Amino acid sequence: MKRFGVMIDVSRNAVMKPEKVKQYVKTIKSLGYNMVQLYTEDTYEVEGEPYFGYLRGRYTEAELKDIVDYAEGIGVEVIPCIQTLAHLKQIFYWRPYWNVRDCDDILLVDDERTYQLIENMFKTLRRCFKSQYVHIGMDEAHNLGLGKYLDIHGPENRFDILQHHLNRVIEIAEKYGFKPLMWSDMFFRLANHGEYYPEDPTFLEEAKRALPDNLALCYWDYYHSDRDYYAKMLASHEATGKEIWFAGGGNTWYGFASGNSLALKNMLPAMRAARESNVENIFMTLWGDNGKECSSFAALPSLYAIKRVYDGEEDMDVIKAEFKDITGENFDDMFALDIPNFVSGNDNSAKGVSKYALYSDPFCGFLDVTLAPGESVKYTKYAEELSAFAKRSKNYAYVFESMSALCKALSVKYDLGRNTRAAYDKKDKNALKSLISEYDKAAALVEEFYEKFRILWFEENKPNGFEVQDIRLGGLIMRLKSCRRMLEDYVEGRIPSIPELEEPLLDYYGNGKDISDPDPAMFNGWAYNVSVNNV
Repeated sequence: MKRFGVMIDVSRNAVMKPEKVKQYVKTIKSLGYNMVQLYTEDTYEVEGEPYFGYLRGRYTEAELKDIVDYAEGIGVEVIPCIQTLAHLKQIFYWRPYWNVRDCDDILLVDDERTYQLIENMFKTLRRCFKSQYVHIGMDEAHNLGLGKYLDIHGPENRFDILQHHLNRVIEIAEKYGFKPLMWSDMFFRLANHGEYYPEDPTFLEEAKRALPDNLALCYWDYYHSDRDYYAKMLASHEATGKEIWFAGGGNTWYGFASGNSLALKNMLPAMRAARESNVENIFMTLWGDNGKECSSFAALPSLYAIKRVYDGEEDMDVIKAEFKDITGENFDDMFALDIPNFVSGNDNSAKGVSKYALYSDPFCGFLDVTLAPGESVKYTKYAEELSAFAKRSKNYAYVFESMSALCKALSVKYDLGRNTRAAYDKKDKNALKSLISEYDKAAALVEEFYEKFRILWFEENKPNGFEVQDIRLGGLIMRLKSCRRMLEDYVEGRIPSIPELEEPLLDYYGNGKDISDPDPAMFNGWAYNVSVNNV
């Protein structure tokens, strides 16, 4: 093993404070890790690019140098992790980058302004980082060459477009002394008819020949639980003859709550396969999709267990005892940060039910039909458990308190829309009148959660990006008050009906099944959750 690391997402609104990054580095070092990547799409200062990361809380050169000096000083390598093709949506807010947008979040290939930007990136990174490696991203550029590039150049083989761009990026990276590491999915999809995880993975000779010499490939997989499948994918990657890295998932990207249980379910088989395949460079990703609401510290128990299983330790009791000795934290207590998603029948960490149940509209909650009713009592119990764990946590009481407050809010909010609709369908104004106080209680408990979550955010992150949480949670509180007002108007006879409640909810999946048999959805998009209208 050369590197066993963690990639922290600092691009999805939450930019971890430099002092907190150093604390995280120190912690994972104690857990046996020796590498960290900061995933920065536009959240780092770039020479000559004042609009790059503008108003986003970007790291300054001084901050990055300080992080690198500290980490390297305790034996942890810091590798820059950036994007040089897609996932650059935020820069296209600004007019200086409009001319280098192909389509979606993709840079315009073969435009010299694109390569000037990329050179400025590497020039800045070289001053800040000491590692020989740079992660250049290049994943999920699904519509590459289908926008402005198509208008300028006409139809071209997209494989050739990707290869040409990659060669230019590598040339610039080498100029500044970097060896590039790239997510493998774009090449792999092109070799497997658009699939990244085909049943029988292969890597075509054409794709092998297209891979530049000085390139390492990173196979990322967060979703399988079959050791043999990981082994097949690793073998297919190794057939390229390139240096192969593996990236797994710490499951921090499904809303506010962590997914330690899901991480272990999927990553322990991956670690056994990686060990048998002699993979020398591994890291766990802590993505922050749709707002980075989950604390990266909540993933520590699964991170430790994953590393120890790679080392060959299979006894979870031993792993838990070691974790307690190293961190001073109870492994099972921290694992319980997952439980806001333990409803509707089982562990739904991969579906983020606690987030979409929180934001589901009381009158138009189209996702309510996906959740089992009557689960509010579980949230009352979860809130009490997490509050108790907060009292005995040495370092992360604020994380437990935030999750406890979330569960407390859901103890009322979870069933509120369903109960309202059921009473309205029966035209039971007495039942509706009794629900009015539940709306008051829900709004108050969401505000309590807001205060606890605010503490968590400002403990760990720069302030930029919290305005989104103000809008989301503030909007929820106002919506609860608005629905309460309409409900009261209806009960008191000031309005004849509530049009939103007149329209029956349909099966979310569109297959006409009996919606009395709920099936939680995989849903983490706030804008699509709060309304089917244009947000």
